[in-house]
Amino acid sequence: MGNREDLLAGAKRCLLDKGYERSTVRDIATEAGVSMAAIGYHFGSRENLLNAALFEAMDEWGAEVARTLGAEGGSDAGTAERFEAMWTRMIDSFTSHRPLWLASVEAFMQAARSSELRDRLADGMRQGRAGQAAALLVTAEGSLPDDQVRSLGSVHMALLSGVMLQWMVSPEDAPSAAEVARGLRALSGVVWPDAEN
Repeated sequence: MGNREDLLAGAKRCLLDKGYERSTVRDIATEAGVSMAAIGYHFGSRENLLNAALFEAMDEWGAEVARTLGAEGGSDAGTAERFEAMWTRMIDSFTSHRPLWLASVEAFMQAARSSELRDRLADGMRQGRAGQAAALLVTAEGSLPDDQVRSLGSVHMALLSGVMLQWMVSPEDAPSAAEVARGLRALSGVVWPDAEN
């Protein structure tokens, strides 16, 4: 690995260990085993380097979500058992990959100050909506109509983000997979009171 790759790897470790704001030029250079001047030479600034490292972390986060949603997929699209099993895996991921999930939250905070990061996250959200809708319906990504991706994918992404934040802040109070499923069932009864749940 060259200095550029070492810096990216070091910055990513700092992001996962210390977060964006607390990762200093000295921390990153020390972690990478290179001089502090190398950051300016290769990336122009600490922020550019951390954004590049965040992009890599976000790619890993997206891959982790895709793996978790797609694991143990079967042909029983929409069954409560499959949904609950998927959420059990998702919640396990919140704890086993906590630094990666925290980095994803921090990426959203930093996007307010970086149009490049905001554009990257917006693209990731579009892909995430499509991937989540396809995983829920056990179908190939790209085979769903846009309205289904926007409705089902967007709602599930909102649910995923909200449950993840609860697990990051207060795991002892966060909902279990069974509670997520029961809550959705109850919510559908509020939205469609005459429908059978």
